Amino acid sequence: MRFVRGLSGIVAGGVVVGMLVVVGAAVIAQRRGFPGPGAESVAWHVAAAVVALMAQIYSDRHRGSAAFAGSMIVFLAAGLLLWTQWWS
Repeated sequence: MRFVRGLSGIVAGGVVVGMLVVVGAAVIAQRRGFPGPGAESVAWHVAAAVVALMAQIYSDRHRGSAAFAGSMIVFLAAGLLLWTQWWS
């Protein structure tokens, strides 16, 4: 179970880093007057990062099936973000 929680922690960290990159790109694009990620994409990334972080904190503070469920929510949030914002 520690392996799954560790892996989901890495994924949650990646979601947060991705959110920071998208928000940074949106700010730079707006300042320089060129098209960047829109408000919808920024909102998706912020929401997924919040969900992933909350689920990871829950997973780290619990044991057994509750920790596993928290880790699965992290993977689901990351997968949903990748599917809707990067691959479609």
